Amino acid sequence: MKPSDRLKKTPQVSSDFLEVQDHNLIGIEYPIPINLSVITQFFPPDYAATGQLIEELVRQLGLQGVNVEVFTGQPGYAFQTPIAPAVEQLGRVRIKRSRIANLCPQRIRGKAINGVLFCLRSGLHLLKAYRQRNVVLLTTAPPFLPVLGYIAHLLFGLSYVCLLYDLYPDIAVELGVVPEQHWLTRIWRAINRRVWRRAKGIIVLSSDMKQRVLATCPDIADKVSVIHSWSDPKQILPIAKQENWFAHQHQLVDRFTVLYSGNMGRCHDIDTILEAAVQLKDEPIQFVFIGGGAQRDLILEQAEQMGLHNLLFLPYQDKRVLPYSLTACDLSLVSVSPGMQDLVAPSKLYSALSAGRPIAVVCPQHSYLNQLIANANCGTTFENGDSQGLAKFIRFLSADPQLSERMGRAGRRYLQTNFTPETIARQYFRVLRRAIS
Repeated sequence: MKPSDRLKKTPQVSSDFLEVQDHNLIGIEYPIPINLSVITQFFPPDYAATGQLIEELVRQLGLQGVNVEVFTGQPGYAFQTPIAPAVEQLGRVRIKRSRIANLCPQRIRGKAINGVLFCLRSGLHLLKAYRQRNVVLLTTAPPFLPVLGYIAHLLFGLSYVCLLYDLYPDIAVELGVVPEQHWLTRIWRAINRRVWRRAKGIIVLSSDMKQRVLATCPDIADKVSVIHSWSDPKQILPIAKQENWFAHQHQLVDRFTVLYSGNMGRCHDIDTILEAAVQLKDEPIQFVFIGGGAQRDLILEQAEQMGLHNLLFLPYQDKRVLPYSLTACDLSLVSVSPGMQDLVAPSKLYSALSAGRPIAVVCPQHSYLNQLIANANCGTTFENGDSQGLAKFIRFLSADPQLSERMGRAGRRYLQTNFTPETIARQYFRVLRRAIS
């Protein structure tokens, strides 16, 4: 069954949960039009989550009357498209791609080189944005990209807004890549403070991230807006496993299926999930891991050593497959490693909400995710290391399909109320409008 056959209209309601709200922006004409330049290294056909979200965002902003130009790189994580068109026009959105191809994007050194090359090309695009009087939205892909906006502001007064997907150098410190008191750490944080103070706005993905930013630079509190990620409930629809070709293809229909879909990086707690799988290895419960990342090969090796036969590993799926892969389960998993709760915000949570499945989140005790899941009434959270609690919850849900269905419906309703592309785009619109006023 195709998603279009199951399409249902759902009302969009503004949320008191979100920090940034604007209820009456669509359809209103303002005396000053917004011309926006978005600079991000990743954009479809890349399957990187950041690129997918930016594509949906600029499409929504275009529908709200914003003229958008996206400057991005050539694909580095695409399925079958190593080279994308240099220029595309999609309604009010114009996409321009750097001529520089990606070099070994799966390797750390290759990623660093690609980031530097992309920044060099972006510098020329910033000059063009200034000449066109555009406000610029700079992502942290790559992490040092906002520094270019700061330099352009000093040189010719460019107006820019920073979208912080993750916080560096703090992540590198938490992962043990660089010490807390290292000279590089101190310099990077000093540069961040300069970049943020000159920005017209700072967008972060959670209240925890906002507190971390303000701990580094408390004098920018009036500039920082919390705007969550999102998912489109018209694209990701609940599909019963019995009607889902993906579930049939991978023999998931008749077993209670626990799904982890997305990046398995060092910021994600996979160990707790793997330990729960060990406790459930002799029960009719299937764990499915879809995606890649730094920990994927290690998990495969550990699963083989432990003789686990209840784990299935699949690669990243094409965007067209996501409505089926995300609903080929009975429970979705989201995880954040200890110390990472205020440095990253898992975007996979929102697509899991849209899929209409209950959610189990593994995260630190003080993570914002605890309150979000409680508000949504769509599952529960577990502290890092509580594999026994996670295993017990999985057993409990597998024995109560009606409870699972109620949780899934509640989570989807919460997403439809708070985290749709239309709702989130209105919040971005407000930040951009403030940046040009």
